Amino acid sequence: MAGPLLEYETEMFLSLFSTDGLLVSAEGLGIDRVLLQFMKVYSEEGSLVLLLNTTTPEQDYFTEQLRTEGVSHLPQTVNSDVQSSERYHVYTQGGVLYVTSRILVVDFLTDKIPAHLISGILVYRAHKIIDSCQEAFILRLYRQKNKTGFIKAFTDKVTAFSTGFCKVERVMRNLFVKKLFLWPRFQASVNTVLDRHKPDVVELHVPLTSAMRAIQSSILDIMNACLKELRRYNPTLEAEDLSLENTLGNGFEKTIRHYLDPLWHQLGAKTKSLVQDLKILRTLLLYLTQYDCVTFLNLLESLRSSQKNFGSNSGWLFLDSSTSMFVNARSRVYRIHEGKKKHKVGEADQNPCASAPLKRECVLEKNPKWEALTEVLQEIEKENSSSEHEPGHVLICASDDRTCSQLKEYIQRGADSLLNRLYSRTFGKDEPAAAHDKSKPVNSWSKKGIGKSFSGKKSKAKNTKSSTKKQRHSLTLTQMVGQEKEIETAQMGSSGDEEGHEVEEEEKEQEEEIFSSDSYYGIVKEPLTVIHPLKGCCDPYSLTRVLQEVEPMFVVLYDAELSFVRQLEVYKASRPGKLLRVYFLIYGGSTEEQRYLTALCKEKQAFEHLIREKATMVVPEEREGREDTNLDLVRNSEPAYATSNTRKAGGQEVVEEPSRVIVDMREFRSELPSLLHRRGLDIEPVTLEVGDYILTSNICVERKSVSDLIGSLQSGRLYTQCLSMSRFYRQPVLLVEFDPAKPFSLVARSDMRQEMSANDITSKLTLLTLHFPRLRLLWCPSPHATAELFQELKRGRPEPDTAAAQAVTAESDMVEESADLYNPGPYDFLIRMPGVNVKNFRGLVKHAANLTELLTLSQEKLSEILGSTSNAKKLYEFLHNTMNGASVQKNKHTSK
Repeated sequence: MAGPLLEYETEMFLSLFSTDGLLVSAEGLGIDRVLLQFMKVYSEEGSLVLLLNTTTPEQDYFTEQLRTEGVSHLPQTVNSDVQSSERYHVYTQGGVLYVTSRILVVDFLTDKIPAHLISGILVYRAHKIIDSCQEAFILRLYRQKNKTGFIKAFTDKVTAFSTGFCKVERVMRNLFVKKLFLWPRFQASVNTVLDRHKPDVVELHVPLTSAMRAIQSSILDIMNACLKELRRYNPTLEAEDLSLENTLGNGFEKTIRHYLDPLWHQLGAKTKSLVQDLKILRTLLLYLTQYDCVTFLNLLESLRSSQKNFGSNSGWLFLDSSTSMFVNARSRVYRIHEGKKKHKVGEADQNPCASAPLKRECVLEKNPKWEALTEVLQEIEKENSSSEHEPGHVLICASDDRTCSQLKEYIQRGADSLLNRLYSRTFGKDEPAAAHDKSKPVNSWSKKGIGKSFSGKKSKAKNTKSSTKKQRHSLTLTQMVGQEKEIETAQMGSSGDEEGHEVEEEEKEQEEEIFSSDSYYGIVKEPLTVIHPLKGCCDPYSLTRVLQEVEPMFVVLYDAELSFVRQLEVYKASRPGKLLRVYFLIYGGSTEEQRYLTALCKEKQAFEHLIREKATMVVPEEREGREDTNLDLVRNSEPAYATSNTRKAGGQEVVEEPSRVIVDMREFRSELPSLLHRRGLDIEPVTLEVGDYILTSNICVERKSVSDLIGSLQSGRLYTQCLSMSRFYRQPVLLVEFDPAKPFSLVARSDMRQEMSANDITSKLTLLTLHFPRLRLLWCPSPHATAELFQELKRGRPEPDTAAAQAVTAESDMVEESADLYNPGPYDFLIRMPGVNVKNFRGLVKHAANLTELLTLSQEKLSEILGSTSNAKKLYEFLHNTMNGASVQKNKHTSK
């Protein structure tokens, strides 16, 4: 747990330990440390505590930390690997359990979990507990069966509560808690503790080059123009959310989807193009400050050279700002001596062959942050050499793997080598070997081992990690980058494009699968220098592990990230007396700086909003559900408009059988079972071979989301499922359920076709209904509408039999309507006879029990059955006439 809790963390723990509640803290303030303290307290046989909403890497980290703390009764995982018969034994052993949501719902419904023995439930990522999610269903079932256990919830995503109407109050209602605990960074006790042990922070505001400033200005101008166009075409959109400042933030795409997804099928091509262009422009802004000049120009050129992007853009490529951006981006990479052709940007783009003979002189502008990083590492090296103590370890944190790869190569080989390699892989492919190949493999400041060759990476970092490397799929920087790996910079957002295939001999022994995003790796041995990405790791605690294992004295923040800055503050406060210097590199006056400041501002505003909302929040006394007065625990047995039967002989009470629905086990990944249960329907989870929901003895429902429907139609699986339902149930139903946040439309109006097509979804659905006449299609805009529809379909109909539904297999007896229809051999033979089609074959089946009886029918009788003299003649001649070679040739000639 990296030491005891800090004073404010202890206060957080005690406030939540004494009562149920929702704990909301700022990012990076150590909410996981508080959760670990709770897990440590309840990791004993005398208590049974369930931990919800965690991922497998988080569970591994929590268990590892508890093992380090010396906890003997470690948490256990209950997933699909644990047999149903063994789960009760695991529950009765006590302690903290990680249980998957689907299994927990099923076990609560079937009483396989001793609900009365549960001490309480810990909920992680509480901001995700919405009405219809599985965890909310679990909490409702738990509170219905256990009135004494606790519920404690944790989250550090305060900005998630700033959207929607009374979001925090709705989450607390679903959690069945009354108390809200807010712990922002500006809280008094947090400020006191963290300010007492401040790390030594050195802020370096790196200036942008003139070309970078011009490019950034051009991109912002283009984005502003796109936003104006978007507002003009969609006046209903909130103007505040479409400001240029919000466009720079990480949540902009989510905001746009929130507004436009429900109307996407109604939007014009211009609006869709503008949304796509804003996404591309945001990527360009990121690449400008994040990567080198060659990578940025390669992405920019790919936008113009790609016919798809060029043809679908909303017009920004033809603006003056766009021309300026291209000119400045090229000026950072190369210079063309021919003055006339230098300014004809459009001509060079339209005729790339003509630009080939032009002589380019490489400029290859270096990233300004690289030079600042050089100065920082030289300062650290100087301080370590003059220090009497052991040299301090260095941790360099960059945004993603690609940046880490470039920094590693820069540190070991220098900027010239890196930029020339990238240039030769992209723009220098068609050029002869020129001056840009003459690169110096050693950088200018490799005096005391900073620029060592790959042999220097046999570092303490590798030795430290050798015990846990196979468990966590780590890898070294050599494995990630390699010496001569080609970079494909045209792939936007690719984080693995610089992974190397050449590894050192001692590393070739590792045969396990490698995930580059989970790496931390040493650059040099003395002092130990480690680079690690801030984002993109499968293990969310990989950076925390690095801090604990490497214990750096110097941290270089190459990219700004709010939660890690706070994590460094907590790290320093938990190690008082030890030096920690943080070098904070950020481009002054850039969109990178604006993004960081906007994130800080939005978090502060979100906390201020919650503080005001908490002050005016009205919480009912029965919110926790410990009494029977909480209406959220009451299940609606009947809708409000249901009519009651007044004809009760002698006023006697009629005991009605509870209404129930048989649900397939795999369907508990969806939210529909939760909504059905809330409506008063009893849920019986079983494993079904045919259908997903059995509403009555005759109604079987196969539920499909839109994506699942398209995939099933493409693969043919839906045909098999409909065939099975039609064979064994009188009323087979195909339910197509839409996402409430998406348009209630299968295909856009512009995609509707007049004629049938083999690849068209609507055509395939039409053929499906023609092939299965008894199949009914239901269209529901949301799971809530589906639950209401199911309740209506069950009204006045007999309840389904669980044993009978579970016993339906491929060998079961078919229903009467399907017995004659789906005898595969004779049916397929009959439908292929001349004169027989899907419209008239049923008459033949009714008048002839088998093919032998069909031969006894006269032509007049066949004409009466088929309703067509010509069809009857074709069938009669096919059955009774002798076919020889001459007649076959004659028929072929006639058909021509």
